[in-house]
Order: sequence, then C-alpha cells, then structure tokens
Amino acid sequence: MSADVVAAEEIRPAPLWRDRRFRTFWVGDTVSQFGDRISELAIPFIAVTMLAATPGQVGVLTAAIWTPNLLAVLIGAWVDQRPVKRRLMIAADVLRAVTLLSIPVAYAAGVLTLAQLVVAGLLTGIGQVLFGMAYQTFYVSLVPSESYVDANSKLSMSRGVSFIAGPAAAGGLIQALTAPVAVVADALSFLVSAVLVSRIKAQEPPPAPAGPSTWRLAVDGMKVVFVQPILRASLGCTATVNFFTFIANALMILFASRELGLSAGAIGLAFGVGATGSVVGAAITPRISRVLGVGRTAIVGAAVFPLPLAFAALASGSDLQKTALLAGLEFVSGVGVMLMDINLNAVLTRATPEGARGRRAGAYSAINYGIRPVGALVGGFAGAAIGLRPCLVIAGIGGALCALWLLASPVRNLRTVEDAAAA
Repeated sequence: MSADVVAAEEIRPAPLWRDRRFRTFWVGDTVSQFGDRISELAIPFIAVTMLAATPGQVGVLTAAIWTPNLLAVLIGAWVDQRPVKRRLMIAADVLRAVTLLSIPVAYAAGVLTLAQLVVAGLLTGIGQVLFGMAYQTFYVSLVPSESYVDANSKLSMSRGVSFIAGPAAAGGLIQALTAPVAVVADALSFLVSAVLVSRIKAQEPPPAPAGPSTWRLAVDGMKVVFVQPILRASLGCTATVNFFTFIANALMILFASRELGLSAGAIGLAFGVGATGSVVGAAITPRISRVLGVGRTAIVGAAVFPLPLAFAALASGSDLQKTALLAGLEFVSGVGVMLMDINLNAVLTRATPEGARGRRAGAYSAINYGIRPVGALVGGFAGAAIGLRPCLVIAGIGGALCALWLLASPVRNLRTVEDAAAA
C-alpha cells in the first residue's frame, strides 16, 4: 500500500453512526421531530374543533409560528458573536417546552383561548429560530464537510420517520386524550433534546473578534446571501416554494376535517402513511445525487415536492378513498422534499464562508421562513374568499415553479458538494 493511500485512510472520517457525539445529537433531533409532528396536528385541531376558528384565524395562527423568522437576520448575527452555541440550543429547547406545557394547563383550568395559542405560536417560533441559528455553527463542529450529505440524509430520514409515526400517534392521542393533552408529548420531547444536547462536547469555532455591531453583521449576512449566486438562487427557490406550500398548509387540516369530513385518526393515518415517502426520499437521495449530481437532484425535488397539493383538490369519494388519496400525494411530496432539502442544505453549508454561518443562516431564514407567515395569511383569507380547493391548486402549481430559480443558476451544474465551494 502506497504512502498516499495510507494517508488517505488516516484522514478519512469515521462513519457517522460510529460517532458518539453525532449519534447523541441525532437521537435528540429525532425525539424532537416526533414531538413536533404531534403539535403540528394537535394545535390546529384545537383551533378548528374546540375554538371554532375560521380559515382566516387558522391562517393567523399558522403565521404566528413563523413570524419570528423575520427577526432571524438579527438573531443570526447575534448568535455569531456568542462563544458557546450549544447553550443557546438548550435554552431554545427549554423555552419551547415551557410554552407548550402552558396549553394543557390552560385547558385544564378552562381558560384556553385562541389568543393563547397565537402567543404560544410566537414563543415556540422564537425558540425555533434561536435553535436553528445556533445549530448552523454547532453542526459543522460535529460533521466534516465530506460527510454533509450523509449527515443530512440521516437527520432527514429521522424527520421522515417522524412524519410516518408522528401523525398517526397524534391522531390516536387526540382522540383518546384530547388535543391539548397530546401537546404534552411535544413539550417532553424538547426537554429530552435539551438534556441530550447538554451532553455533547464539541470544539466550537471561536466567534469572530468584536467589531461591527449586530446590525452591521445582519446587513453583511444579507450581502453574503444576495451576492453569492448559489445562495441567491437557493433562496429564491426555497422562498417561492415556502410561500405557496404555506398557502396550503394553513388550510390542510381545515380542508381534511371540515370539507372532506375526516376524523383526527384518519387525517393522522393519511399523513403518517404518506410520510413514508420522506423516508424513502432520504434513503435514496445520496445514490440519486451521485448519479444526477447534487444540483440536478435538487431541481427535480423542488418541482416534485409541491405539485401534489394541486391534486389534493380532487379528493372525493368514501372516507377510505379520500384518506388513500391524501396518503399517496403525501408520499410523492415527501420524496420530492428530501431530494431538494438534503442536497440544497449540503450545498448551502459548503458555499457559506467560515465565520459567517450564523448571519448567513439568519439572513436566509428571515426571507425563506419569513415568507411562510405571509403565505399562511394569504391562504387563510383566500380560502375564505375563493374556497379551499382552488387555493390548493394555486399552491401546487405555483410552488412547482420554484425549480426555475435553480435551473437559471450555477446550481444546475453542481455534481458534488465540493463544487459549491469552487463556484
């Protein structure tokens, strides 16, 4: 064996499943994802079935959860200057756990209102943004760049599995214990995540030396995103698909419950069975990426992900037929979102300059996730004005057009993640 081969073997990173720190983080993220699936069904169900919310009010509730992302550009710049990001992740988990626990407490006391759900949505959204910004830097201290696709695939696979078991479990818990009590499971999942993250010892990159103000760093984050062609195109793609899919997301529980007449258990079953597409997508993405290249795979996924929403408007027939159709469409959408997300996330991580990850993530999220509450509000009020089915058609077709951003950019030529650094 030559010296070069020996050297290559010595520097090759260990498989991620053998890395105790990554395994711990993976478990914590998986537990939290399962809890999220319960709240995603339970909280809108509380609004729709217990508080008689209108489509517009459901849109406001969905928007509240994502509105804090508008501050992500400032939060990301502030996070970049903090020496230990892990502590911020723990604080974010605790904030979300306490906030969610307030919902069953208020329900038990007979004082639960739609206003409290909106406030809870805002606070959990703040926790989500804080965790996400700190995660960007913490992640690169755990995973070498050559393992980004592998790591994203594993994390996304867990997310996909959570979409299988989570909604079905949520539907069962809601029918057996009521929706407010089911939210307790999500609160506990955040506490588990906080404990596991606290046990991970990672050598985090030091923050940049004190210099520009948080506002200046936030502006710099915007420049990083808009000047770099790959980041700019990726943002255009994901912001477009987020706007249109959240038109549908704000209405889907309402559509399935009131217009299709499905029970919580049937809705959870449809979403759970359909979510097997996310697991399949996460499993096959690395192989497809090697064949097509990371750029083209992301483009295919960007078109496939939202398009099934348009076909959901055709749901009719018996409860079994409607449940089966929703499940099938969720399956196709799940495959698409993994093809897009896994590759774009890896490309974004590699294309971001060192020392600017937090503010890049903040600037990116402020627009990418900040557009979600806009889409939710448009969906809520458009659903009341023109009906739920036309809104789903608009969401599916409009969302699929997001792939044009990537087709018109250097992303289409990226074969590997390392090509993003060269570009």
